[in-house]
Amino acid sequence: MKKYICNVCGWIYDPALGDPDNGIAAGTDFESLPDDFVCPICEAPKSEFSPEE
Repeated sequence: MKKYICNVCGWIYDPALGDPDNGIAAGTDFESLPDDFVCPICEAPKSEFSPEE
């Protein structure tokens, strides 16, 4: 599973870890996140994330 980085603040979404503080279970790939997912640091929308190179 590919990691995604927030273009605004640089926070990295790692599917292996998920985002348990915000109800996203480990093993959830980025494409499966809800459309209203926002960065837990800066609240940027899902559209502001890019695949990590």
